[in-house]
Amino acid sequence: MKRYLIAGMLVWAPLGITIWVIDFLVTTLDQTLLLVPGPLRPEALIGYRIPGLGVLLSFLILFVTGVFAANFLGQRLIKMWEGVLGRIPFVKSIYSSVKQVSDTVLSDQGTAFRKALLVEFPRPGCWTIAFLTGAPADAVVDHLSGEHVSVYVPTTPNPTGGYFVMVPKTAVRELDMSVDDALKYIISMGVVAPRRRSVVKKPTPASLPAAAHPRN
Repeated sequence: MKRYLIAGMLVWAPLGITIWVIDFLVTTLDQTLLLVPGPLRPEALIGYRIPGLGVLLSFLILFVTGVFAANFLGQRLIKMWEGVLGRIPFVKSIYSSVKQVSDTVLSDQGTAFRKALLVEFPRPGCWTIAFLTGAPADAVVDHLSGEHVSVYVPTTPNPTGGYFVMVPKTAVRELDMSVDDALKYIISMGVVAPRRRSVVKKPTPASLPAAAHPRN
């Protein structure tokens, strides 16, 4: 009986968690329906709520915003809006920081979160998986001995929390592992081991982007 119960849990647990996550996302995105005037909502028109309609509305808003931002007029208006936000104390610091992070992470040309690395953390002899985020700032480089890279060390099982550290480039090992596989490995606390994609060559720090203005 114990064996059958465990087998049943192995079937339903992943399915149940998946349904819970999807339900959470759909419920959250459905809040965008609050932007629709009351008389135009499904509850008023047909008498009942339509789950998932907010997801379509969110997709439509993002698509229209992207089309608008891609043309000349949209870019001018966005710059004007950012100029207004840039004059508001406290708000400008939050907005500019979030915008810089999103532009860097979502850019196709950027290197942030494109490589999975192996670093010693939190002390020598202990190894963990991290993600390359870039190079130390110019104001920091002069205080570092040798060439360094900036990495993000996520926590487990919640990778949205973590640590930002700058480590010597020679101490970083690039993994033959995709970012998606690395995230699965971290979230599962090492239970879901990624498959080796190819014959692993001895990783060399030289394959990582050079830090800005290394100290002589």
